[in-house]
Amino acid sequence: MGLRQVNLGQNLSEGDPIVVLQSMDPIFVNFQLPQQELALIKRGLTVNVTTDALPGETVAGRITAINPVVDRATRNIRVQATMVNPEEHLRPGMFVRVAVALPTIREVLAIPATAVLYAPYSDSVFVVEPAPADGKAGKGSVVRQQFIRLGEKRGDFIAIASGLKAGEVVVSTGAFKLRNGQPVVVDNSLAPDFTLTPKPEEG
Repeated sequence: MGLRQVNLGQNLSEGDPIVVLQSMDPIFVNFQLPQQELALIKRGLTVNVTTDALPGETVAGRITAINPVVDRATRNIRVQATMVNPEEHLRPGMFVRVAVALPTIREVLAIPATAVLYAPYSDSVFVVEPAPADGKAGKGSVVRQQFIRLGEKRGDFIAIASGLKAGEVVVSTGAFKLRNGQPVVVDNSLAPDFTLTPKPEEG
């Protein structure tokens, strides 16, 4: 029970709130996943919860309920996990980060999302390859626009469903300035650090 919301001697009407009553152990964690992940999740899967209130700690739980209805506005599905919380470190209303442990791992070809040129007709990237021997670019490198089909996005990376092969070099930033067949020099000295779990700085 929490703080009382009435004063001693106060007259109460039907439905007036008196005190907050919350279940602390176990506690529920509600989160949302995009609908394309629906086939990968099921009741009983392990979830790992972290929060700024518990730096360096991870609390484990299990998925206990999956909402049968997909939100029409966001196309997300609500999922509920149950966590054992004997020390009451997790509190109702707290913001947490949830990671679902999937039973299988899929190998994907991923590139930085900043490398993609988005367009209504088809998305593309610029691939760096040696200049043709009979071309005007000399013995350096040129870029070739390659159309691709995208998969899911995680952090700073996006998966490539088709259009690229492992080992090909793509332009990661500034691709909008290039044109097909343009000579280029590879310089990674100012390349940003891409990560699966970006944490934007405040302010």
